[in-house]
Amino acid sequence: MHAITIEQPGGPEALVWAEVPDPVAGEGEVLVEVAASAVNRADVLQRQGFYDPPPGASPYPGLECSGRIVALGPGVSGWAVGDEVCALLSGGGYAQRVAVPAGQLLPVPKGVDLVTAAALPEVVATVWSNVFMVAGLRPGGTLLVHGGSSGIGTMAIQLGKAVGARVAVTAGGKEKLARCAELGADVLIDYREQDFVEELRSATGGAGADVILDIMGAKYLARNLDALAMNGRLAVIGLQGGVKAELDLRTLLAKRAAITATSLRARPLEEKAAIVAAVREHVWPLIAAGRVHPVVHATYPIAQAAEAHRVLEASTHTGKLLLTL
Repeated sequence: MHAITIEQPGGPEALVWAEVPDPVAGEGEVLVEVAASAVNRADVLQRQGFYDPPPGASPYPGLECSGRIVALGPGVSGWAVGDEVCALLSGGGYAQRVAVPAGQLLPVPKGVDLVTAAALPEVVATVWSNVFMVAGLRPGGTLLVHGGSSGIGTMAIQLGKAVGARVAVTAGGKEKLARCAELGADVLIDYREQDFVEELRSATGGAGADVILDIMGAKYLARNLDALAMNGRLAVIGLQGGVKAELDLRTLLAKRAAITATSLRARPLEEKAAIVAAVREHVWPLIAAGRVHPVVHATYPIAQAAEAHRVLEASTHTGKLLLTL
């Protein structure tokens, strides 16, 4: 088969379509013929040499895919050859075929075509596990989403609104904020021109956010704490703003707040399977009902993976960027 390989870390040109060994479905795995994959920040970091796949995972980039099952490994039940699926991966989505643990498979949801389904697994699993399973967002609560126009952000807005929360977002520029508003965001903050702490306090009568979903890390840490409501929860899922910051614990204590930081890729199989099962139970019905949908900015042939990476790094997109095979 062929896959996008990274012989030497570097810029987008480091992504090379090359012939590689065929994967084999092991115990508890299925083999998926890939129809599409999606581009994530983790793929860029892997390309640059900063985010290696976990031990035993495929060496090729791609943390999600959609496609059809072409073989079942030993011990797999509940799936059949020919099933159309999408999958959460530890790597290998940028390839013609990938072996996937059965617990990380999802059926293509009703109303979504096979290619577009590739936009779902990573963002839905990330948002649901952090905002709802860990941070416990409830109806009537306030959610602040940093990077509201990103793939993660566009899904977080919709899921927050679907459960009855009020959603505030930060994004850069009027066009991105307008798209966030179309998806249901209630409070729109241009981080280039506005202070999100002040804007959020104004919009909530001084209360702040019950849950903050943060992709920035160090750069926003202190201000995120200021923006939290009493008993608020800050969920850090990205480090685009750096990895080290000073924390005044008095603010955390005074607000009885909590900070969590998680990644999805290296979690044990049983944890990923539990998240995927929760997504299928809670989110798939929302998609089937048309209340939540994947947001796709553009689709590229796999041979143009480098161009898709350039677009992602330029942050000119809204939603997901897909690669088709």
